[in-house]
Amino acid sequence: MNCYQIQLSISSEQYKGYYRGSIRHVVARCSDGRSVQFPAALLQRVVTMDGIRGRFTLVCDADNRCIEIKPS
Repeated sequence: MNCYQIQLSISSEQYKGYYRGSIRHVVARCSDGRSVQFPAALLQRVVTMDGIRGRFTLVCDADNRCIEIKPS
């Protein structure tokens, strides 16, 4: 299992594109400088009324498929 530490700042207005499905993937920079891409659908678990802000851990399986995002 691989884990990536990322920082996200997505306003509630910006999140509408993810919610509607017009934006399907998120690209974020990890704390170590690497970039990761993951399905926008994973964000549903961490969205609030203000959008998505903070540090998160992106959890991937052995094949590097993203399976979960959770607050760090």
